[in-house]
Amino acid sequence: MYVADGWKDYEVIDTGGGEKLERWGDIILRRPDPQIIWPLTSETSEWQQVHGHYHRSSSGGGNWDMKKPVPERWTIGYKQLKFHIKPTSFKHTGLFPEQAANWSWMMDKISAAGRPISVLNLFAYTGGATVAAAAAGASVVHVDAAKGMVQWAKENVQLSGLSDRPVRFITDDVFKFVQREQRRGNRYDAIIMDPPSYGRGPSGETWKLEQSLYPFLESCMEIISDEPLFLLINSYTTGISPSILHNMLSMTMKPKYGGSISTGEIGLPISRSGLNLPCGILGRWEA
Repeated sequence: MYVADGWKDYEVIDTGGGEKLERWGDIILRRPDPQIIWPLTSETSEWQQVHGHYHRSSSGGGNWDMKKPVPERWTIGYKQLKFHIKPTSFKHTGLFPEQAANWSWMMDKISAAGRPISVLNLFAYTGGATVAAAAAGASVVHVDAAKGMVQWAKENVQLSGLSDRPVRFITDDVFKFVQREQRRGNRYDAIIMDPPSYGRGPSGETWKLEQSLYPFLESCMEIISDEPLFLLINSYTTGISPSILHNMLSMTMKPKYGGSISTGEIGLPISRSGLNLPCGILGRWEA
């Protein structure tokens, strides 16, 4: 497992009973997590004295029960990177802290490349990878279909003191954007993608990972430069194993560029138990 164990401003304090107890800076939140199918051994006072508790609804969705005053949004940092945190109506906070394992890896790759690196971040959400790549010296094109997420990413770049870096923000259907880049002849040294299980583009375009990921990866092959640095796929889709990502990268990147492939789970350390919380999977191709 690739464990994001370099955090100071974030912590998984405890887990159990389908929930996790987390510290985001000074704010303690209690949120459901479908991976946590083991029992809670001891519901200490810390579980009860949280700032906010997200309750799932039996009919879908859910709501926050804020037990203590919480700012509309606040800031946490990872190394030199800064991010706005805000509890959303759909349980998320605007950041997936386990991705720090990928941020550190890509920053090392970009810094050590010894040449200008252009990065394309697809399904880019609030820009964790965009901020990391820009901080390491890359030029970045950030693409997401949700206008609000793109604005949030812009704020994270500014918050990290990277407003002067070459970052382009684009609100668009990701598949259509890649097709246009093919026609324009634009190429990238590194591609990052975090495709959803299911989604719709701004014009109603439908994305279903099981049907769409491989043809999308093939499309991305057309906009990879002649000397690519890396390609990273993240997935949170239930039923998709690391071996599937390994096979896809072996059928696309490996035959053309050689290099190496590494896949596996990505997760976070749990302070109280000393165990690791699995959060998703990743597939990395690197030169």
